[in-house]
Amino acid sequence: REFQWLSHLPVTGKLDSATLWLMSRPRCGVGDGESHSAWAQRVRGIFSGMGGRGARRHRSKRYSQQGEKWSKRQLTYRLVNWPRHLSPGQVRLAVRAAFQLWSNASALAFRELTHGPADIRLAFYEGEHNDGTGNAFDGPGGALAHAFFPCRGEAHFDMAERWTLNGHKGHNLFVVTAHEIGHTLGLEHSPVRNALMSPYYKKLGRAFVLSWDDIAAVQRLYGKPPSGLAVQLPGQVYSSFLQDWESTEGTQGPGPALPPYCQTFFDAITMDQNRTVYVFRGARFWTVSAQGRASAALPLQRRWPQLPASVEAAAVSPPEGKFYFFRGGRFWRFSGSRLDPGFPRRSSAAGLPRHPDYAFYYPPLGNMVLVKGPRYFVLNLRSLTPEPYYPRGLADWKGLPQGANGAVGRPDGLYFFKDELFWRFDPGRVRVVSRGRWAPELEWTGCQRAHGTDANSVH
Repeated sequence: REFQWLSHLPVTGKLDSATLWLMSRPRCGVGDGESHSAWAQRVRGIFSGMGGRGARRHRSKRYSQQGEKWSKRQLTYRLVNWPRHLSPGQVRLAVRAAFQLWSNASALAFRELTHGPADIRLAFYEGEHNDGTGNAFDGPGGALAHAFFPCRGEAHFDMAERWTLNGHKGHNLFVVTAHEIGHTLGLEHSPVRNALMSPYYKKLGRAFVLSWDDIAAVQRLYGKPPSGLAVQLPGQVYSSFLQDWESTEGTQGPGPALPPYCQTFFDAITMDQNRTVYVFRGARFWTVSAQGRASAALPLQRRWPQLPASVEAAAVSPPEGKFYFFRGGRFWRFSGSRLDPGFPRRSSAAGLPRHPDYAFYYPPLGNMVLVKGPRYFVLNLRSLTPEPYYPRGLADWKGLPQGANGAVGRPDGLYFFKDELFWRFDPGRVRVVSRGRWAPELEWTGCQRAHGTDANSVH
C-alpha cells in the first residue's frame, strides 16, 4: 500500500500487474516505509506557515530521536572510487554539482576531501558489499543506488550499471547522486511527480531539478540559504554542462587517445553505403573509415542541424543513402545533411514505439527494423508505415539479447551491441553464430589498433 501510494497507483494492497511492472523499473534502493508520514508532516508545516527556519522547533520527533539529521551546517564529503566507464574528473564534477544543488536551496555548505574521514562517503560496489543481502546490488536495472540517513553518511552505487553524464543510453550519474545525497541529509522519498526525491530518478529537462517539495523538505531540516531564497537552475543547464564535459574529456590508452566510446557504451551506431561507421554518444559522433581509423569527436548538430541534442537510435538505408534518427516519440530522415520535407514525424503516426533501443536496415526484408524491449517492428521505407503482422517477439532472432544499444549490417552478417559485448547474427541461418568483445576484436569499430589482440573472446 505504501508503495502504491508513493507510485500514484490505486491503493489496493494487491500485487497486481501494474504494481509488479513499477517494481521492476530502475529506482532507488532506499525503502519507502516512512515516506507517507514524512510528506504529511511537511505539507502540514507548509499550510501552517512553519516552513524554513521556524520549522526546526516543530519538526518530527523521528529526526531528533533517531539522529537522522545533521547537527551542523558545514559538511565534508569524499568520493571513494568511481565507475569504470567514467574518469575521476567526470565523476568528481557530477558529484560536486549534485552537492551544490542542495547547498543552493538550504543553509548547508559542502567541502570535498580527497583522503581521510568525511561526513558523507560515496562509493561504487558490485553485488553484496557488507550492507546485508537485502542491499546487495543486482547488476543492470533494479536498484541503481541506495544511501543511509544521518549520521552514517554513506551513498552506494551499483558499479555494473551504465553510468553516464548525458542520461540517454544509461543512467545520469548527476541525478542519481543528487537523489542519494538527499537521503544522506535525512530526506525520505517524495510522492510529488517529477520531484528529485521521487523513488524513480527524474529526467533532466527544462524544469528545475528540485521541486517545491524537495526544497520544502531540505529547508524544514536545515533552514533557508543565507540569501533567504533558493537558487534554482533548469535541468537542461546541468545536462548541457555535464554533457559538454563528458564529450571533451578523452580516454587515454597505452598509445594514442582512444575515442571515449571504446571503453564504454554508445547511444547508437550505423554504417553508410561506403562502409563508414558512425558512432553516436550524447551530443557528439565519430566516424570510422573502412580501414578502422576513427575521427575526432564531431558535434552532432553541426552535421545534422535539425536534430535534438542526442539520439537514441540511428540507421542508414543503403538503397537511398538516407539517414534515419529516432529519439523519444519522433524520427527524422536526412538526405546528406539536409532534413527531408515533412520531417520530423511522430513515431506513433507511423505505428512505431517511443524510445526505441536501436534500429537497422535489414536486406532480406528491404525495410527498417526497430527494436524496443522484447518486440521488434518493421517500417516500410516507401510508405513509412509498419508492415502487416508486426510487431513480433524478439525470440524470432535466435540468440539475441534484450536491451542492446545498436546494430550494424555488414557483408558477413548483422552485428548487435550491448555494453562491451557483440553478437554476430547470420541472416541465412537466422541465428547468432558468434559473440565476443567488440572493442578489441572488431577493427572496424576504431578501437582495435589501440587495444591490440585479445585471445579471451567468447565464440
